[in-house]
Amino acid sequence: MKSVRSSLCLVVLALSTVVFAQSDGQKSFDKMKTLAGEWEGQVTMNPPMNGSGEAKVHVTLRVTSRGNAIVHEMQESGTPLDATKYDHPITMFYLDADHLTLLHYCDAGNRPRMTAKPSIDGKTLDFDFVDVTGNLQHGHMQHSTFTVIDTDHHAEDWTFLMPGDKLMHAHMELKRVN
Repeated sequence: MKSVRSSLCLVVLALSTVVFAQSDGQKSFDKMKTLAGEWEGQVTMNPPMNGSGEAKVHVTLRVTSRGNAIVHEMQESGTPLDATKYDHPITMFYLDADHLTLLHYCDAGNRPRMTAKPSIDGKTLDFDFVDVTGNLQHGHMQHSTFTVIDTDHHAEDWTFLMPGDKLMHAHMELKRVN
């Protein structure tokens, strides 16, 4: 009887661990949903791209699919919405089992997938590379971090792995415009 009680305690403990782990993914997803809206700000590239290390960027985040996904659209401020001439990457965020996952539809012609680590501070979502499909000739996104500063400010960091294993880092300080 004692071994049955011990086994039952272990099962309950294991199940409660799964329940708590599931809440981390949901909490992270709910945190991302607070970023829904229109954002503008400065992006700093390191190393500089096309001779310029800074540009203005416009980001749109919207909750879609009955609350089951978030669409993140990015483009240089002031450019027409013409994806045939201008960069316009799309990133989808969703819960996959209990992992907050992003799938980045890159202008480089590939689709890296990353998953978020649970946030210790409740404000930072750190996405680690899982895998990538598509054309790798021009490189691919390797890492992403979203930091919620307050309801009207957030920062995004994107790391791109270029050919020859060279890293390019983009840091964006964004302010809510709508």
